Amino acid sequence: MVAAPAAVYVVVLGGAPLAGLLAVVSAIGAWELFRIARASGLAPLDDVGIALAGLIPLAVHARLLGMQFPALTIAAVIVVATLGLTIWRRGIDKKPFGAAATTIFGAVYVGGMLSFGYALRYHPYAFADAELKWGRGMTIASGALLLMLPLLVTWASDIGGYTVGRLVGRHKLMVSVSPGKTVEGAVGGLVLGVVVAWVFGTSVLRPSAQLGFKWYPWGLILFGVVVSVAAQVGDLAESLLKREAGVKDSSGIIPGTGGVLDRLDSLLFVLPVSYLLTDWLLTWAPR
Repeated sequence: MVAAPAAVYVVVLGGAPLAGLLAVVSAIGAWELFRIARASGLAPLDDVGIALAGLIPLAVHARLLGMQFPALTIAAVIVVATLGLTIWRRGIDKKPFGAAATTIFGAVYVGGMLSFGYALRYHPYAFADAELKWGRGMTIASGALLLMLPLLVTWASDIGGYTVGRLVGRHKLMVSVSPGKTVEGAVGGLVLGVVVAWVFGTSVLRPSAQLGFKWYPWGLILFGVVVSVAAQVGDLAESLLKREAGVKDSSGIIPGTGGVLDRLDSLLFVLPVSYLLTDWLLTWAPR
């Protein structure tokens, strides 16, 4: 109730506020992931991984501002530096391989995946302002509407899955990973996700931002299906990590609902998948 409207507001603002939010959330998410890793018996370099996770969205923002730097070379230096630090700070008796691998994985998994949200916000096709006709009308960046599409599909998949699973769920989906999830809930989340994708794409994205999907409406429906599946797989992936570590929540930082990763686990899969799909399917839809 609080975080969702705040997230939408920052998405609309874009720029430095969005990059800053992604950086903070990435750093917290990496801290939570390393907490899970430690419960699994690993010993990541927490401070290094947290800093890297927070810097990745800021680096993406810097590229948008026109700052040119060799990203591949920097990535190689980071890997080498992390391995070097592992020699001095872990040694042979403290699982150095697991420490280095977990540190780099945590930074990329959280900071890297969330950064695709920033890339979607500034997709090359979303260069013009959109005109919403609600109420007195308003102007909003079309990139904000494009980013809202996968966010809304993800939220719809979560709501549909939870509601249908609670009401009519009978057949367990994957007991060993997430005992509460059912096949009926997964189907319900998929259906609601596709419906929301179709409604938002048809009534908002096409007329307001003049952005559409190839083979309309099938391209839009395909987007909804794939993103909904990605959201559910992302949720299961975090559940798998937590089950291995024997922890219920990624942290208790959000009272009553767990941690940041518990809220964003689906988006870690959804955002990169959505970016790949838009590169393939997105097209202009002029009036």
